[in-house]
Amino acid sequence: MRAVLCSSFTGPADLRVSEIEPPKPAGDEILIDVHAASVSFMDQLLVSGLYQMRPPTPFVPGTEASGVVVAVGDKVKAFAPGDRVACSSWIGGYAERMTAKESKSVRLPDSVAFEPAATVLHNYGTACYALVERARAQRGETLFVTGAAGGVGLATVDLGRHLGLCVVAGVGSDDRAALVREYGASEIINYRSEDLRNRIKSIASGEGIDIGFDNIGGAIFEQMARSMRWGGRLMPIGFTSGEIPQIPMNLPLLKNYSILGVFAGAWTEKFSADAARMNATLMQLLAGGKIRPHIDRVLPLEEAGDAMRAVANRTVQGRIVLKIR
Repeated sequence: MRAVLCSSFTGPADLRVSEIEPPKPAGDEILIDVHAASVSFMDQLLVSGLYQMRPPTPFVPGTEASGVVVAVGDKVKAFAPGDRVACSSWIGGYAERMTAKESKSVRLPDSVAFEPAATVLHNYGTACYALVERARAQRGETLFVTGAAGGVGLATVDLGRHLGLCVVAGVGSDDRAALVREYGASEIINYRSEDLRNRIKSIASGEGIDIGFDNIGGAIFEQMARSMRWGGRLMPIGFTSGEIPQIPMNLPLLKNYSILGVFAGAWTEKFSADAARMNATLMQLLAGGKIRPHIDRVLPLEEAGDAMRAVANRTVQGRIVLKIR
């Protein structure tokens, strides 16, 4: 089968499409004919050796995909050959076939196409875990999202709108404003050209934000830490700036707000039944038009490296999808 191979942690430029043997499912896994796979920032970090885990090389990157089940392990109960599914895995998606854990797979409603389905579990799963499980978001609360036009950020804007939150979108350039507004942001802050703390203060009537969802880290997170409302929840999601922030701990003490770590991937491993229920809910929301994944472009498998470079250079709004079948 055709697959993208990462043979060394030297980045997207050294990825190659090769012919390899198809994988075989373990007892708790399903084997999938992959139709579409999404390209995430995490994928780019993995092939560059910058993620917190390093798979043995060579490996096939790709953390999220959709397709049709062709075989199941002897312990699998929920799926059968012929089922249309979406799945998540640490690796394996950029190939004509992949395996995934039964617990990390979800059946697709008939109305859901493979391309949008391949963008939901990571993006919207992270957003849902953060807003619903961690922050316990309540209708009417103010949510500030950084990196709001990216894959996870835009999903959080969209889901926040669905949950009835007042969504403030943080972007790094004005050309992203129209998209985040279309997806539900009531206010937009360009943190490269505006004073973030002053803008938050004016939007939130001097009270600060209830929920901070930060993809960037560094100075942005530090400014958010000074812009929280009493009893708020500040959530570090990732550090795309490359800088892990450090903040004075008197800030959460003085306003009694919480700092809540969000590592959705680890949660899905530890609480697989809860994660499976969440994934099923997200697919129903997708089928009903309640959430609307944004696909920036669809590319062939051979352009996986170009897609990763676009993600790394922040020229992508939403997700790039690789069409494999």
